Amino acid sequence: MLNLGIIGTNWITHEFVGAATTSGEYQLSAVYSRNEDKAKEFASKYPNAKSVIASTDLVEFFHLEEIDVIYIASPNSLHYEQAKGAIEAGKHVIVEKPAVSRLEELEELIDLAEEKEVFYFEAARHIHEENFERVAVMLKNREDILGANLNFMKYSSRYDAVLRGEEPNIFSPKFSGGALMDLGVYLVYTAISWFGKPKESFYFNQKLPTGVDGLGTMIFRYDGFDVTMMTGKNADSYLPSEIYLSDSTICLDAINSIQEIKVKKREDKELIELSYGEANSENPMIEEAIAFSEVINQPMSVKQQKRYQDWIQLAKEVHCVMESLRKQTGIVFDADK
Repeated sequence: MLNLGIIGTNWITHEFVGAATTSGEYQLSAVYSRNEDKAKEFASKYPNAKSVIASTDLVEFFHLEEIDVIYIASPNSLHYEQAKGAIEAGKHVIVEKPAVSRLEELEELIDLAEEKEVFYFEAARHIHEENFERVAVMLKNREDILGANLNFMKYSSRYDAVLRGEEPNIFSPKFSGGALMDLGVYLVYTAISWFGKPKESFYFNQKLPTGVDGLGTMIFRYDGFDVTMMTGKNADSYLPSEIYLSDSTICLDAINSIQEIKVKKREDKELIELSYGEANSENPMIEEAIAFSEVINQPMSVKQQKRYQDWIQLAKEVHCVMESLRKQTGIVFDADK
């Protein structure tokens, strides 16, 4: 059983803690918040609330013996320093995506984790889901990919504050916000996981008054085909995602959590629809939490070592492309300065 400490007391943290405890691989041991009452309130939602440590001192929190692994879900710009402090204290770290603001930060944390003999994970949960892997298997070694359209766009309630002239964290360059960092990262992870790192990548976006992107279109160029991706946080999209093959089209209801896969084949000019059913609907983070625990608990396993290194390489490629995309359109974070 891994003892879990968490930074960040928002809804996504509850989702992860719920998944982690449901998996049977973790137990909540400590909560960090600048407000002690807020930390205690978060812990009160769990059966072992009385034994959970509520900490308001971050350095003290990092060095708690009661913690094996720390999950970080603070604003994006804080991830790097908090992850660095946790790794230096000898803790395994799970950082909510995007794990960092800049590729250089990611590479430094990976090297530090190796030096301290701990694991560093980016919580791109969808790549660990069964249906995501099903699509990967369907595409493996296919030489007849013609293209793809991938979509993830959802209106954020905090965009209302932008319309009032405010600058909430998720739309602020101070906190490394914007559509690409929040939702677009799912699409970039998906494209690189399934098709590899693109030969060329482009991003056309609508910049908000705060200085970050509100909505945009990415185009990844590969040998023989393109992948087009739409993302945004100031509008809603109800479009499915599609992958085009020479003999069929793979239709996906979503990218962030694939619930249904349909393959429409062209046979005798008829469309044959194949459904692959629904993914884990109990909590979409369970598969991710289990995957991380398996690597932590089996550090000498060749299989788990390869798995971890594959995730690390993927994260590097994703952040390399992400940084290139935003910089080519003049999106500058405080973390860049």
